[in-house]
Amino acid sequence: MSFIKEFSGKYPEHTHKNDPKAEELLSTAKFDARFQMCNQDKACWQNYVDYFRCIKKKGEDYEPCNWFKKQYQALCPGFWTERWDEQREAGAFPAKI
Repeated sequence: MSFIKEFSGKYPEHTHKNDPKAEELLSTAKFDARFQMCNQDKACWQNYVDYFRCIKKKGEDYEPCNWFKKQYQALCPGFWTERWDEQREAGAFPAKI
């Protein structure tokens, strides 16, 4: 909780430890039973693909799709997702979305 206290001076909206915004600030990828005790590269890839499959099928306003987005953003290096975004836009992405 000291981390939240450290930020409370900089971000007054995150002063209460039970504030959902404070939890969002500190969140990371949750446990996923599909990827136990292994390198997280596959988890990164799968969550990225699952996010775009979800929004393609359900639309960008479908809130449960954001779970996949939060996971891949926590697991994947930024330069990977930037490259994958470019590949998707060019129609050269190696997975079926």
